[in-house]
Amino acid sequence: MDAKAATAEPLLRVEGLTKNFVTGGGLFSRAPDVVHAVDNVSFSVDRAETLGLVGESGSGKSTTGRCVLRLIEPTSGKIVFEDRDVVQLESGALRSLRRDVQIIFQDPFASLNPRMTVGAIIGEALTIHKLARTRREFTERVVELLETVGLQADHMRRYPHEFSGGQRQRIGIARALAVEPKLIICDEPVSALDVSIQAQVINLLEDLQQKFGLAYLFIAHDLSVVEHISRRVAVMYLGRIVEIASARDLYASPRHPYTEALLSAVPVTDPGLRRQRIVLQGEVPNPMNPPTGCHFHTRCPIRKLPLCSEVVPELKQTSSGHMVACHLRS
Repeated sequence: MDAKAATAEPLLRVEGLTKNFVTGGGLFSRAPDVVHAVDNVSFSVDRAETLGLVGESGSGKSTTGRCVLRLIEPTSGKIVFEDRDVVQLESGALRSLRRDVQIIFQDPFASLNPRMTVGAIIGEALTIHKLARTRREFTERVVELLETVGLQADHMRRYPHEFSGGQRQRIGIARALAVEPKLIICDEPVSALDVSIQAQVINLLEDLQQKFGLAYLFIAHDLSVVEHISRRVAVMYLGRIVEIASARDLYASPRHPYTEALLSAVPVTDPGLRRQRIVLQGEVPNPMNPPTGCHFHTRCPIRKLPLCSEVVPELKQTSSGHMVACHLRS
């Protein structure tokens, strides 16, 4: 990356993003519960960059991605895409934003309307955003998108149930590409696929990034999935980001104890590179009642009490581009 690109404003900037869900409660029941799904999260994504967002199920990754698109309304915080404050956008401006920011969903079996043909599914956004003036333009663009993701022109007349999981995810990718976005939120796009198909889809996403200059927010629960596609990786635990670093630095020298535990579980082909397995004690705490201080202190093998149980660690830079939220590793 040249100096000009390094100093440019990021494509997406998220500051202090928080999302709470209120559940239960009622006229004659107890006070409602509050699920702290995302807690003061900040990160950025540069143009044509892939930021991997990883963590266990329930850590708030998908909620973060949906807040960026305002599919879920954030409780507080700032989301800036280019020069637009996403949180403040009205409906018309929000529709315009969604031409620039698209999403690929996790489940290719549930994310496609079974009553629509593939051509109608991919072309729906062309109609909404008035990107095809004639029927011929519509058809040509749908065929082009199908071929771009490795499918055939005659697939546009078929229905989703006629395709495999990998093919359905390619249809979802084509749908996201239809409006020529700048950023695509990939919400665990390969977790529902066989391992052999996962590699094909990730390779396709990398090729599309090179071809169209796309930026990705790549959400996954498996660190091995994001290792090669991501330039930087952010690790989430119980609604908070605990570490951000370049993919190379994170995998070579993780700083946060939670990241170390995640990486120790990643299988490697070379026995000489295998890490000592770190088995975390206990379960992930309930997000309705998260621990005080560092959220990870109840499972952390190096915790120091009462510091870790009482004081929230700041996400601080420890070296060039490497940030960690840990009292003992900063």
